[in-house]
Amino acid sequence: MCLHRNLKVCRSGPLFLHLSLVHLLSSTPKSLRICPQLFQFAYFTSSKSSCVASKFDFLGQFSPFNSSYTNSVNAVINSNERRKLALGISKIIKLEKEYLLLRFSRNFCPFTLVKIMKSLVNQEVAFAFFKYVFRDYSDGVVRHCCVVVHLLMAEKNRLLAQDVLTWVIREIGEERSYIVVWRENYRSSMDFFILDTLMRSFTNAEMASCALDVLVRMREVGGWPSKSAICILVKLLIRFGDYGSVWKLFRDMLRLGPIPSIYIYNVMILGFCRRGCIRIAESLLYVMRKYGCEPDVYAYNILINAYCVRGWTWDALSWLHLMVDSGCTPSSATFSTIISAFCKDGNVVEARKIFDWMPEMGVFPNTVLYNSLMDGYVKAREIGIADMLYEEMRSKGVAPDAVTFNILAAGHRKYRKEEDANWLLRNLSVMDLAPDSPLCDVSIGGLCWAGRLDEALKLLENMLEKGVAFSVIAFNSLILAYGKAELEDKAFEVYKIMVEYGLTPSASTYASILFGLSKIGRLQEANSLMHNMIDKGYPISKVAFTVVLDGYFRIGDMMGAQGLWKEMEMLGVAPDAVAFSAFIDGLSKAGFVDEAYHMFLRMTSLGLVPNNFTYNSLISGFCNYGHTDEALKLEREMRERGLLPDVITFNIIIKGFCKEGRMKSAMGTYIDMHRHGCTADNITYNTLISGYCKQFDIVNAENMANTMQISGWGPDVTTYNIQIQSYCRSQGMNKAIMVFNELISSGMSPDTFTYNTLMNGVCHDILDRAMVLTGKLLKMGFVPDLVTANLMLSNLRKHGLPHRTTMWAQKLSEISFEFDEITYKILDKAFHDLEEGVGCRKEITGKSLFLDFLMHLTYDLIRRNKIYQKTSYGPFEFIDTRSSMNVEAVNG
Repeated sequence: MCLHRNLKVCRSGPLFLHLSLVHLLSSTPKSLRICPQLFQFAYFTSSKSSCVASKFDFLGQFSPFNSSYTNSVNAVINSNERRKLALGISKIIKLEKEYLLLRFSRNFCPFTLVKIMKSLVNQEVAFAFFKYVFRDYSDGVVRHCCVVVHLLMAEKNRLLAQDVLTWVIREIGEERSYIVVWRENYRSSMDFFILDTLMRSFTNAEMASCALDVLVRMREVGGWPSKSAICILVKLLIRFGDYGSVWKLFRDMLRLGPIPSIYIYNVMILGFCRRGCIRIAESLLYVMRKYGCEPDVYAYNILINAYCVRGWTWDALSWLHLMVDSGCTPSSATFSTIISAFCKDGNVVEARKIFDWMPEMGVFPNTVLYNSLMDGYVKAREIGIADMLYEEMRSKGVAPDAVTFNILAAGHRKYRKEEDANWLLRNLSVMDLAPDSPLCDVSIGGLCWAGRLDEALKLLENMLEKGVAFSVIAFNSLILAYGKAELEDKAFEVYKIMVEYGLTPSASTYASILFGLSKIGRLQEANSLMHNMIDKGYPISKVAFTVVLDGYFRIGDMMGAQGLWKEMEMLGVAPDAVAFSAFIDGLSKAGFVDEAYHMFLRMTSLGLVPNNFTYNSLISGFCNYGHTDEALKLEREMRERGLLPDVITFNIIIKGFCKEGRMKSAMGTYIDMHRHGCTADNITYNTLISGYCKQFDIVNAENMANTMQISGWGPDVTTYNIQIQSYCRSQGMNKAIMVFNELISSGMSPDTFTYNTLMNGVCHDILDRAMVLTGKLLKMGFVPDLVTANLMLSNLRKHGLPHRTTMWAQKLSEISFEFDEITYKILDKAFHDLEEGVGCRKEITGKSLFLDFLMHLTYDLIRRNKIYQKTSYGPFEFIDTRSSMNVEAVNG
């Protein structure tokens, strides 16, 4: 059978690979029996090759150690490295150096290993081969590895030697590394380059105490430590919180050399800022001047960013003015940081002032700066101004990118019309985007916003197979979209593809993953992920905290939300306007309106500007608990702050008045709404119709329904449901059925609320008509839910059938049907009736039999339509790859 018929060319592999390997198959010397799987594997992608790898590990034949290590060793090299190794080994065989592979497979010889590594394609492949064959951690093999390092250093291949040494000491652990590698092999070394490599390796392996011992030895032999190595060590010590060693190292540099450079100062400033020690970082800015080193734009940017992260945006602005006064010209990154911070605080006005001031400083707006300000306007619901900014951006020749599209598309879909977002996608598709933002990123984002997620994933996979480059933005868009759709397994699948193709996840990536976990209630895993990130020293964004905070409020876990808020403050992550708004919204919905208002006052005292969402959350909280007058005060304050109440604000207040039965005030607000140029929507009309119906004012309810239709808002399912419920309550089943027939004839589909309302009415209606209506409901595919079950159980008990009530409840529990608090209250009353003897001697009527029949139908439909979801969630594992942070979902 021809080899190429069974193979699939890998996504990133070159096209000539097939021909070269087929040629090699025919020319391989018999002295080295290389299995055909070697060549076969090079053709398979990682997703297709797992079955081959599990049956036969082709690399195992080149290792001198036992093949039983295969499963654990496979984890140290990825599929891409395996493919490159296959190419590299095929090159060695083609050059007729297969004897090296054969010799090494019999004995772990450092000299032979170095020759093989030199013969491989490049340093990356050579290091992958070493990682694979280093399976035995005995002292003898570790010493051989030290010889490999010496040989590589002699060949002037210091970087590869450093990688090899780092891998060895990381694998065997700090204690053994100190004894076997440092004390027994290198402590007496006089070679500066060996000591420098060893110091860097210990630092890379996060063994700070060993690295400091090597530094002492370097000074003893008269060596001058390199500034780059010291920078890495300082960064590690600060991350570990070993400030004593940091300052000792700093004093030694001033006394013994090398004199700290601007880069070292910046590393120290950045390290202290990340640890929350901003005042120490600030003092370094003055110390460096004392030793003849003037702060540069990077030093100022680090401090400005630190102030913005903590929510001290006005202090950051003061540092910007100080920076200008000292003669240091701000960069676009400086302005972007401050503009973005003001926008997050809700202060778009100040952000715009700074944006307009930039050209005076010689800094002209770029794509990132426009995106920052545009995002601020969208979050403030100023979509019109955001669109104008987009037009200004294009007129000035600044190319929009995928981020621009995501910002505007999100705003249009949330606050305007879907057609506007579709127009925007077409508009961006026909124009030239920024060079670093391919059109594919925009295409993926567009499909995600349109809800066509499977198409987006298929496009992503197809383009990757063709070698088209994507940025992290495309992956983030897809991960977030799957998270919103509660398809977390798909989100993790996209994440794995992202890591496989060598892209480093961004803060937005992890925020998207946290959003997905939080939305489906997996908050324990979300919390664990955040803590693992914190423990590893990675910065956690405010967005990540806000996402998980919202998750706690969604499931009603107030203690968890408050605990996370305190933890957020303890870590020095200052909540921004978005975080405060989420907290206020959660407290308001949970009924803690006073606490929500206290948080609102605290928010404003910090200089954060509340937006419409913040005010609407508070107003809704007050209205829901009967404090409509307090809500009106907030609405007036809202106007005084320059915010215009929107349709959501008016709808909340109208609902509050309707709830209190104050229909005149509700209508007054409706009129006031139009006076301020705000158009009523279907929610407004439905709220007023419902209010009138609850007051049994059917005439005004019907008048409002007519007004709704005249205004261009046709009745929806909610409108019909309100009317049906009103007629059912007033014993007007004939009219309720007429409205139901009208709903069907309009082409709309009734929802569960419609069915349950009518079923409840059926239970109280005359028998003949009830049976006709029941037949009609069953024909329409009605699927009962918990509310239906509660209605039927309640009606059975009310009609003197407590024994049947308890019997059917027992049957429902046997099919794992979950009850709520209402169900248990009904059952308590039924058991009480049985104890009192209610219904024991009552004559069984036709209505009683009909209700029992309805309960039987309800039970049967629930049993047949109940879906048992046996989804096994794999543990969410945090993996530190040393070069970047990865989080992996491991199923099974």
